[in-house]
Amino acid sequence: MLSHNSIPPMVVALCAGVLIVAFGGPWWVWLFALLGVPLQMLNEYSLHRNIFHLPPPTAQWKFDILYQAHYGHHDFPTNIPLFFAPAWVTLPILVINFALVWGIASLVSMHALPIAAALVMVGGVGTFLGYEWFHMTAHLPVRKTWIERHVAGLHAQHHFRDFEKWFHVSPGGLVIDKMMGTAIDRDALHSKQRIEFIKTLGLEPDDTRLVAARERFAGKYRLGADEISDASRK
Repeated sequence: MLSHNSIPPMVVALCAGVLIVAFGGPWWVWLFALLGVPLQMLNEYSLHRNIFHLPPPTAQWKFDILYQAHYGHHDFPTNIPLFFAPAWVTLPILVINFALVWGIASLVSMHALPIAAALVMVGGVGTFLGYEWFHMTAHLPVRKTWIERHVAGLHAQHHFRDFEKWFHVSPGGLVIDKMMGTAIDRDALHSKQRIEFIKTLGLEPDDTRLVAARERFAGKYRLGADEISDASRK
């Protein structure tokens, strides 16, 4: 997990947040870290559903951005470099969220910095790292704890049954899917047909945008010629 370039900066942010809260604020500031957990889970859901699953852009350069952010992960769900959110997505979101919380907190409290650190850098980043862990183990053929098996089972439905359902990954996030109407109950799941072209998010596998993106990023994501050829078959 630490081999991916977006993870070490987030670990540093988490550690920095712990230090800021521990030495810069009263004990009750830690409560904001607890608030950061559900807020980050909402952030996870919203980003996944509303940004990563945007309709495929017509312009190739826009499609390429979305492919690296998420489409490629669906296209090659066992490709390890594609498991993790890119640093150019995660770090700007971290900075924006921290600045917003710090700015709002500064209007009402003299402890704005530790409040922002607790909510965003401890609660939010800690939850994000948990998300990355559970997402990684869901896609790897490794021994799993019962909670990892539970997450993997639900996440598999998103990848291989209906990509418009089960947008959460973090344990407990299914509550958000149920609230937002993107859950699949057990009875419906048994009778539901798999969406056509499920791995390419509804695009035909030989769509020229997909073909171009696969070829362009083959080296970056270590995609073999046989993998690319197989992915392009209907």
